Amino acid sequence: MTNLKPGDKAPNFVAKDQDGNSISLADYKGKKLVMFFYPKASTPGCTAEACNLSDNYSRFQKLGFEILGVSADSEKRQSNFRNKFKFPYPLLADEDKKVIEAFGVWGPKKFMGREYDGIHRTTFVIDEKGIIEDVILKVKTKTHTDQILK
Repeated sequence: MTNLKPGDKAPNFVAKDQDGNSISLADYKGKKLVMFFYPKASTPGCTAEACNLSDNYSRFQKLGFEILGVSADSEKRQSNFRNKFKFPYPLLADEDKKVIEAFGVWGPKKFMGREYDGIHRTTFVIDEKGIIEDVILKVKTKTHTDQILK
């Protein structure tokens, strides 16, 4: 779905997290960033993915990674999702889809024979200089950490 590939500069963004704080790509300068886009907070696949990353957070930290989740959910929904599962990382509430569209993860999807537009579950691994190192399109929600830290 996305046209971004390893070696490309990650799109700059500024968006609000679950608590209304502004977060931008510049905030992660000098750090590696795992930016995962997911369709909807508190749904089974998204919960499995976010919990897998959360359960392995110390592994990411030891390797110098920060984690940032992104969906088109409201700040309130993101806040409820984060608080319920005690995620140690922020969740962007990208309701206007500016970040989602900048990364090219919005588009046509099919589910049970129905076609609609939505977020394609995609993860970007971004280096300390804002360059994309990896793009994971076929996310395995329950073992996503292993896909990233291969």
